[in-house]
Amino acid sequence: MPHPLTGGPAPPAPLDTVGLVDQRLGNAGISGSASILEDRDMDPWALPQLKDTSQSWKELSAAGRALRVLVGFLKACGLLGGLYLFICSLDILSSAFQLLSSKVTGDIFKDNMVLSNPLAGLVIGVLVTVLVQSSSTSSSIVVSMVASKLLTVRASVPIIMGVNVGTSFTSTLVSMAQSGDRDEFRRAFGGSAVHGIFNWLTALVLLPLESAAAPLERLSVLILGAASPQPGRHAPDILKVLTRPLTHLIVQLDADVLTGSATGNTTNRSLIKRWCGTREQTTAANSSHCGGVAGGPCPGKSGSASDEPLPCGHLFAGTALTDLAVGLILLAASLLLLCSCLVLIVKLLNSTLRGRVAQAVRTVINADFPRPFGWLSGYLAILVGAGLTFVLQSSSVFTSAIVPLIGVGVISLERAYPLFLGSNTGTTTTALLAALASPSDRLLSAVQVALIHFFFNLVGILLWYVVPILRLPIPLAKHFGNLTASYRWVAIAYLLLCFLLLPLAAFGLSLAGVAVLAAVGGPLVALVLLVALVTVLQRHRPAWLPRRLRSWAWLPPWLRSLEPWDRLVRCCCPCQACSPSQAASKEAHCYENPQVLASQQL
Repeated sequence: MPHPLTGGPAPPAPLDTVGLVDQRLGNAGISGSASILEDRDMDPWALPQLKDTSQSWKELSAAGRALRVLVGFLKACGLLGGLYLFICSLDILSSAFQLLSSKVTGDIFKDNMVLSNPLAGLVIGVLVTVLVQSSSTSSSIVVSMVASKLLTVRASVPIIMGVNVGTSFTSTLVSMAQSGDRDEFRRAFGGSAVHGIFNWLTALVLLPLESAAAPLERLSVLILGAASPQPGRHAPDILKVLTRPLTHLIVQLDADVLTGSATGNTTNRSLIKRWCGTREQTTAANSSHCGGVAGGPCPGKSGSASDEPLPCGHLFAGTALTDLAVGLILLAASLLLLCSCLVLIVKLLNSTLRGRVAQAVRTVINADFPRPFGWLSGYLAILVGAGLTFVLQSSSVFTSAIVPLIGVGVISLERAYPLFLGSNTGTTTTALLAALASPSDRLLSAVQVALIHFFFNLVGILLWYVVPILRLPIPLAKHFGNLTASYRWVAIAYLLLCFLLLPLAAFGLSLAGVAVLAAVGGPLVALVLLVALVTVLQRHRPAWLPRRLRSWAWLPPWLRSLEPWDRLVRCCCPCQACSPSQAASKEAHCYENPQVLASQQL
C-alpha cells in the first residue's frame, strides 16, 4: 500500500509489544494493555495517596466523635505497644544469634593470620555482625582484642568497615514482612537496600585506600594526640532501660564469655547467664541477733560471712538445654514476634495515616527549606537521624523502624537516605562515648577504634551525599526495589548473596592466599565492571557501541533475564508470594522477546 504523502511504500507497522504479550499469554481484549500503559505512566516510587473515606468530624454525632476518639486512642496504644514488642523482639533476636554463633565467632577472631588480610577482615566484620546481630557487640570484641594486643589497629580497620556493613542486615530482614503488597514491598526493600548499598560502596572505596595509605588510622592518631581523652562515664542507655524488664525475664547472656573466647580466654561456660548477683550470708557463733542492723557479723566475735550466689530469674536460668537449642527456640520465637509486630504496625499505620493526617505527617517529614536553602533539608535529616539513634542507643532499631514507614508511603526514599546516613553517624558517637568509659589501660585503643568508625561514615557521607550526582545508592536501591516488586525471591537472593555467600566466597579465597584471590577475583570484578559500563552506554549512548553490543538480545535468556530463574523458583515454590503479578509478567516478557527488542528504537 503506498504512503499517503510520499507515494512510496508504507513503512511496516510497529510491533505492538503489549499486544504481542497478550496474544502470547492468551489474553483477549485491550484491558491488559491499558493497565500496563497506565502502570508505566505512574511513578511507582511516588508517595501513594491514602484517601480518607470516613466521615468528617463535623458530620459526626456526639457518640460518633467519642467513638472516634476512643478508637484513635486504642490505635495509638496499639502502635506504641507494637513498637515496644518490636524492639524487644530485635533484642531477643540478637541474643538468639549470639547463642547460635558464639563459639564460631570466637574461633573466627582467634586466627591472626586471617585477620592480617584486609579483605578477610572486612568479610569477618560482616559475618560476625550478621551472626551476633549487634554492631556494638562486634565493636566491643574488636576493642578488647586491640587493647589486649591480639590485634593491631591497622588490622582492625577492615573489621570495623565490615561491622558497619553488617548492620544493614536487620533492616533488610525487616522489609521482608511487607512482601504481601507489591508496592509496599518495593518501597520497603528499596529503603533497606539504600542503607546496605551505601555501606558496601563506602567499604569498597575506602578498603584499598586504607590498605595502601591508612588515612583513617593516621587521622585517628592525630585526633588522639590533640585531644588527650580522659576516662568518663557510660552514656545513658535509654532503650535498654525500657526493654530490660521484659527481655531479662526471657533470657540473659554473659557478654564476658563471648568476649573472652575471642580474646583467647578459652572457656567452656555457657553463654546463658545462670547467676545474677550474690547475697551475703552470716553465721554468728555467740549471738544470732548481733549485727542484724548492720547486716554483717559482730566485730570481735567468732563468726563468718559468705557470699551466696543468687540465681537469675529469666526463663532459661535453670534449663538443661544447650546454647544451640535455646538459640533455635529464641530465633523462632523472636522472628514470629517480629513479623507479627510489623504486620500490626503496618496495618495500624495504614488505617491511621489517611487524608489530612497523612498529608500533615508527610509535609513535616518530607518538607524542604524554601529556596535557595532547600539543600539544607537533607543535612538536617542527617542530624535528626544521628540524634534519634543517639537517644535510642541502637542504629538497628532506628533503621528497622524507618523501613515500615517507607513501605506505607509516609517517608520518601530520598528523605530516608539522609536519615540512614545520620543513623550510621549516630551509632558511632554512641560507641565513642562508650569507649571513653573504658578502663585507663584500654582507653586509647577503644577511642581510636571508635574514631575510625566515625571517620569511615563521615567520609562515606562526603563521597555519596554531598554531591547530588554521586548519590548512587538511591537509583541502585530503586532498581533493586523494582526487581523485588516483580520477582520477590530476589530479596532473599540479595540477603544470601550480599551477607553470606559472597562474603564466604571471598573469605575462602583469602585463606588460599593473595595470589589466588587476585587470580580469581580480579577477572570477576573486571567482568562485572565491563557489563555495568556496557549497560549504561546501551541506555544513554548506544551509538558509541558496536551494533552487536547495543542490546543483550543475543545472549541466552538465562543470562539476560530473570524470567527463566523465576520459572525455576515457582516450580520449587508454587505459592502466590513467590510469583509476580500478571502485569509484571507481561511487561517482563516484552523486554525478553528478541523480536520485541529488535523492533524497538534504541
